[in-house]
Amino acid sequence: MNKTHYLNGILAFLAVARERSFTRAAARLGISQSALSHSIRALEERMGLRLLTRTTRSVSTTQAGERLVYSLGPRFDEIEAELASILELRDKPAGTIRITTSAHAAETILMPALAKFLLDYPDILVEAVIDPGLTDIVAERYDAGIRLGEQVEKDMIAVRISSEMRMAAVATPSYFEAHSKPKTPRDLTRHNCLNIRFQTSGSLYAWEFEKNGRPLNVRVNGQIICNGSAAIVSASLLGLGIAYVPEDMVRAHVAEKRLMRVLSDWCPHFPGYHLYYPSRRQASPAFALLVEALRYRR
Repeated sequence: MNKTHYLNGILAFLAVARERSFTRAAARLGISQSALSHSIRALEERMGLRLLTRTTRSVSTTQAGERLVYSLGPRFDEIEAELASILELRDKPAGTIRITTSAHAAETILMPALAKFLLDYPDILVEAVIDPGLTDIVAERYDAGIRLGEQVEKDMIAVRISSEMRMAAVATPSYFEAHSKPKTPRDLTRHNCLNIRFQTSGSLYAWEFEKNGRPLNVRVNGQIICNGSAAIVSASLLGLGIAYVPEDMVRAHVAEKRLMRVLSDWCPHFPGYHLYYPSRRQASPAFALLVEALRYRR
């Protein structure tokens, strides 16, 4: 008898021992009485012990059978209870979902979506870890990550969660009073540019531009380097140089003339944020619901 048959035999025995009836036990297990009898007989032969005493009118446990009920019965009950609890998640999603995300994506995409989602599912907890680097979500045991589409590895499932995005090069009016406005991206090499260092690779961001289908990357210099866009925007508002950040981060500042935009015709649209996770991941009901809540719809 293999392990599966052994477990089936124990389950069959416990059902008969508790029901004190082959008929009721067979109905409870959804099998025939002959199959039930065969399973228990095979278990007794394997163990070399008689577990049940059968008469034409009743079924009772032997001393060995009673001990088996006492020792294994509660453990199988615990397993059944835990399985029932897990299956309840289909109707009442619960659990913790860990996500790594950039600060900008958390503020503009994740938190607005969670504002409604978590009200509908109070038993779901979302842990968002703000990290500007490209975290290895498998090694760090995250359920998913949020990054720009072009940064997602090809072996991941990627779900679009935002519209296309565009960068903006900005500085204060006072900065441009002291420095001539750049007319092409190459002019940036003569400016104090506020740059970002990628935490994962340790390299500085080469500013990416495009015009008439021709890409142009410029390696800029400046007195301030940060690892996040929010600090870069703050520095630009203080007149410390030119920032190159997602345009929605500075749209209000530009509208209120605290910042001035340059090189707009060189700033192309690019894929927005995507939620990504391993293709082999078995999605829990809670995670599947969150994916749908974040999914971008035009």
